[in-house]
Amino acid sequence: MSSEPPGPGRRRAGDAVRVAAKRAIDIVVSALGLVILSPLFLVIALLVVLDSPGPVFFRADRIGFRGRPLRMLKFRKMRTGARGGALTVDGDERLTRVGAWLVRTKIDELPQLWHVLRGEMSLVGPRPESPAFVARFSSDYNVILRVRPGLTGYTQLAFAREGAILDPRDPQAHYLEALLPQKVGLDRLYASRLGTRRDLAVLVATFVTLILRQPVAVHRETAALTLRRRRSNAVLEG
Repeated sequence: MSSEPPGPGRRRAGDAVRVAAKRAIDIVVSALGLVILSPLFLVIALLVVLDSPGPVFFRADRIGFRGRPLRMLKFRKMRTGARGGALTVDGDERLTRVGAWLVRTKIDELPQLWHVLRGEMSLVGPRPESPAFVARFSSDYNVILRVRPGLTGYTQLAFAREGAILDPRDPQAHYLEALLPQKVGLDRLYASRLGTRRDLAVLVATFVTLILRQPVAVHRETAALTLRRRRSNAVLEG
């Protein structure tokens, strides 16, 4: 019996199967999610407009799959006409009361299930970034943008409390110098190691982070996911 590793043809076939399975899961879960969550969407839409006059949704310009422009859909979390930087920090004065809750719970991102259904995004993948940030790491994003951006992923877990991490004195400079390089590294790691088991581990870790309020650490070299505990770490992914 041969112990040689699979050839390029077999690897390509395996990758094609994983991509097809990933897309099938995206379609089923996003469609069900949009239907099941539609009553919640209506309630949130009502709260948004009652709390602050203006549209229900906001579109953020991002770079998407294969470098295509993506106008990413979110529930509006700031007052109409609010000015300032592209990043949101804890206690941001531009946030409405409902907006602050949406940011804290990440519910403002749920409308992106529509992008997942359309094939512009995936449930799990690199987080889409703004054109200016992508331009700073163009060679890395040549790799990252080969896969669909995700509703959740390694960077969303590693920087779940990004607003609290950013230096409020100059959040953009801090983001560009300290956070974005780490995010790019994690996103590139994800794009180079696709796998259904990894995606499932990310989804479980997202539930643990958002619902159980237990922070998850992401290893910068292996992408192993572990619960952040004082005495011991429970491994979510080997």
